[in-house]
Amino acid sequence: MLFEGKVAIVTGAASGIGFGTSKRFLQEGAKVAICDVRQESVDAAVEQLGEYGTVCGFANDITNRAGCDEFVKKVVDRFGKVDILINNAGITKDAQFYKMADDAFRKVIEVNLFGTYNMSKAVVPYMMEQRYGKIVNASSIACIKGNFGQSNYASSKAALMSFTRSLGRELGKYGINVNAVAPGFIRTPMTDVIPPNIMQQKIESIPLRRTGEISDVAAAYAFLASDEAAFINATTLIVDGGMH
Repeated sequence: MLFEGKVAIVTGAASGIGFGTSKRFLQEGAKVAICDVRQESVDAAVEQLGEYGTVCGFANDITNRAGCDEFVKKVVDRFGKVDILINNAGITKDAQFYKMADDAFRKVIEVNLFGTYNMSKAVVPYMMEQRYGKIVNASSIACIKGNFGQSNYASSKAALMSFTRSLGRELGKYGINVNAVAPGFIRTPMTDVIPPNIMQQKIESIPLRRTGEISDVAAAYAFLASDEAAFINATTLIVDGGMH
């Protein structure tokens, strides 16, 4: 198994890609700690994930720096260390730019960029001390192509690509790999409400002629977090079926 003896943290893991990624890591032998903003959602996810392995979960607002430090300390107290951080949590607040509220732009940057900063800041001292760690961030194809109504989201994900490159260069000498995954159009419960004609247009824009699945992104996270990717650092893996 890829992650036997490893401890992984997955943010935004109560549903969707984060939940699927947690499941994959558990199936590969990791002990997994998840977080999301609502405790009841975390508890429900932990209950479902428990059949796959050793998992714990805590409510955590990743925009709260002190809260992130406290969350990571709880994980280390529970499992003794942290080897892997999957910075999966993120939000969208879409609107055409001329209609976008200042707070909508600011909030997306705060969660997607500063949240990743806060969680990385919390785990890095532990990883530096053990001279081993894997940090995988969630970027998006939106930051390469641009998306209508997503100037805030695309900006946050472009910043994360640069953050990943810089942090990887800084932390490599401590045995810490920092990479990112940039998904394209991924089918999740949120996309199920898209009208069929719009969904078909999306599919036809993808060379592989299908949407991505949660398992596709989870597999990319797992690869970059594994020792099979030991010489991959400061880069972004695009998972979009060729649409970029």
